Formats: sequence, structure tokens, C-alpha cells
Amino acid sequence: MKDGLKICTIGGGSSYTPELMNGFISRYDRLPVKEIWLVDVERGREKLEIVGAMAQRMWDASGHDVKVHLTLDRREALKDADFVTTQFRVGLLEARIKDERIPFSHGMLGQETNGAGGMFKALRTIPVILDIVEEMKELCPNAWLVNFTNPSGMVTESVIRYGGWKRCIGLCNVPIGAMLNEPALIGKTLDELVYRFAGIDHFHWHRVFDAATGSEVTMDIIDAMLDPDKDAGIPANIHDVPFFREQLEHLRMIPCGYHRYYYLQSDMLEDGIKDFNGEGCRAEQVKAVEDQLFELYRDPELAEMPELLKKRGGAHYSDVACESIAAIYNNSNAHIVCSTLNNGAIHDLPDDAVVQVSSYVGGAGAQPVAFGPMEPAARGYLQLMWNMQRLVEEAAVTGSYGALLEAVALNPQTPSGATAKRVIDELLVAHAAYLPQFADKVAELKAAGVTPADPVVADLLAQGL
Repeated sequence: MKDGLKICTIGGGSSYTPELMNGFISRYDRLPVKEIWLVDVERGREKLEIVGAMAQRMWDASGHDVKVHLTLDRREALKDADFVTTQFRVGLLEARIKDERIPFSHGMLGQETNGAGGMFKALRTIPVILDIVEEMKELCPNAWLVNFTNPSGMVTESVIRYGGWKRCIGLCNVPIGAMLNEPALIGKTLDELVYRFAGIDHFHWHRVFDAATGSEVTMDIIDAMLDPDKDAGIPANIHDVPFFREQLEHLRMIPCGYHRYYYLQSDMLEDGIKDFNGEGCRAEQVKAVEDQLFELYRDPELAEMPELLKKRGGAHYSDVACESIAAIYNNSNAHIVCSTLNNGAIHDLPDDAVVQVSSYVGGAGAQPVAFGPMEPAARGYLQLMWNMQRLVEEAAVTGSYGALLEAVALNPQTPSGATAKRVIDELLVAHAAYLPQFADKVAELKAAGVTPADPVVADLLAQGL
């Protein structure tokens, strides 16, 4: 690649951007960045300007000659880019509030990437990412797309399956969070352990081995995780409900934090409804944190990432995103857990499935590490969830209401029936501005008088949000 890299970040007005800048700055010796283009939409203009100014201050303070460009013109930002990172949210945080409050208002889980909320985030996001891919084919055909936009697995699979763009990896901060937090639980450091992850985004498991002896230490970590006196490093956005010991002993793999929504479904739903009826759903809590963050970002003297950002829920984003870019640029074949084509890594899914697995990332992208077959409990759930996601992806691309209802029937968080259909219909109406592929169905629902009953959502719609 040429000297002086051009990085394009779509969703550049995100509160995560300072962490991303921090990651590039700390790796400058391995990543000779020359220009960074932060691009956003008109509704995000103010935040883009605030966070963009802070990003430039961070680079100026670093002593490196890097120019941060701000634009609402995506094509200008993509032109001749070497790497494109995506961290955007179609409909901004108001859309996430709808994703969470509408299901909760009907007694169903409302969550960013799981259940009905996750499905609708995918429905809004996949058409946009496919438009981006088409522009990349024209404007930066040799660039790598590094996707952090949720739901990362479905978005990445759509890029590869429907967009035909193979120079793409999908990322999530959950695996790296586990690798950074778990070793200390058993008195080890990360370099003394070997991690093997397998599954799909937000639905993966892992096993751990002693690097010196090869002996498995998975159960040692599980024992420590279940010790109430130890900090297991649960992500900030997930309620800390303990797993059942006997289940994990039988599973003999460590589930990710998001498995709580499936293994402990009723407990997580109860906690979520408490928040919904109290301080607000997670999206509303995040919005309050973001408002505080952007007040900090406005400070012309602030030139480093504030501690408050850790409460946002995306800790270590830059570690995995920037390390992945560095690994590709330097062809270092670093061990990174990412979403990529299966190619036999998980025996229980098709080769062309996009899975989240331990991979060695270098100049040719991600080379997945074989995990082998899974036992029935994990295999059955994984196949169910992957096929559910495939139906969501199909619905996002085709606008098929039937495919969406099939996905609802498969998703454990959206028990099929009249209530689930009502939730889906209200979400379609609430997100009509971002779901043109469902325009005919939305018109039919509006004509039938379908409208979200939740007062917060109704107020957002009245404001045109």
C-alpha cells in the first residue's frame, strides 16, 4: 500500500470517534496515517463538527502530522481510501429508543442487537451498507471495509453475500473484552493463554488453553467467573445475571455476555422492564451519557479520550478496529476474533456463512481457525440463530414481510403470535422513513390505523424523529 494512509470513517460524528483516534495514534509507528475523513449525515452535522474538532486536537497533541477532514459528502470521503470503517446508526439514537421501547411496551425484550430491536436495526442498516459497497467499488476498489456497525454479523454477512465485497471483516468489542478481563481471574496474562472463539456475532462461545502446556483451562475460568467476589468484566450494557453453574459445566465452553438474553431470558426481560419503567431503557441511558460526552468534547482544551466514554458500552473498540487495520496493512497475521466467511471453521454451519471466529488477520484478510463440531446444545442454538439472521438479511434486501415473519417465528426473543406481529407492525410504522423497501406494507398498516402506543415513541414521531 502507498505511504500515507487515507482512512474513511462513516458515522464519524459518533461518540466512539475519540477512542478510534486514540487507537490510530497509539499505533502510528505501524500505521502511517496521513488523512482521516469523518463523514456523517445532515442530522449528525453538529456532532460531527464537535467530535471532529476534538479528533484534530488529539492528533495535534500527538505530534503527528495528520489532517482530519469533516464532510457530509460520502463519495468525497471514500475517494481513494485505503480503509473504510463503519460505525453508523441509521436513524441515530432516536431509532434505537424506538427499537427498545416498542417491544418493552408489549412485554417483550427491547435490545439493540437482540430480538425485535436487533432485527430492525439490521433492516435499516443493510440497504445503506450495500449502497456504501457500490460506491466503494467505484471510488476505492482496493480498500478494506472494517465494519463495527451493529448488528455486526448480519451487516458483514450482507456485505459479502449480497454486496459481493470480500475485502471485509466485521468486528465486535465483546471477544477482546473477554481476552483482556479473563486471564487475571486465574492468575495469568493474555500471552500465557490461547483463546479459540466460535459462533456468530453476539452469540459466540470460547475455550481457553494454557500456551505452555496445551492443557485446557476453560473450566478454571468458568469457576472464577461464577465467584461473586471476582470481576468477570461484564459489558456495561448487559445486566450481570449469573449463569447456571451446572449448565456451563455441561457446555464446557464460555458463553458471551449476550447469551444471557437466551440462557436467562426471563431474568433479563424482568431487569429490562424494570429499567423501562424506571430510569429508561438502555438507549435512553446511552443518550444521557452521550449528551454528557459531547459537552466534554466541546471543551477546546480537551485533547484526550475522557473516562466517561467507558460508560458508553463500547470499550476496547479501537483496540480491535485499529489492530485489525494494522494487521492487514503490515501483513502480521495477528490473532483477532472477527466476523468472516466460515470456510469450514465451524463444521455445523455452511462454508459461505459469516461466522465470528478466531482468525489470523493479515494482508489477505481473515483466515479463520478451525473450531470443529459443536455439541448438541450449542449446535442447535447456533443453527437456529444463523438461519434466523439469514431471513432478516433477506427481508432487508427484498422487503419481504413474509421473510420477516419467518424470522420472528424463529427468534427466541420474539415469541410468534399476535403480540409479536403487533410489535413488528409498530416498528415498521415507527421506522417508515428508513425502510423504503417496506413502503407498501407500511402504507397498508397506516391505513389500518397501526401506530406505536408507547408515549415516548409517539412523541418522537410527532417531532419527525
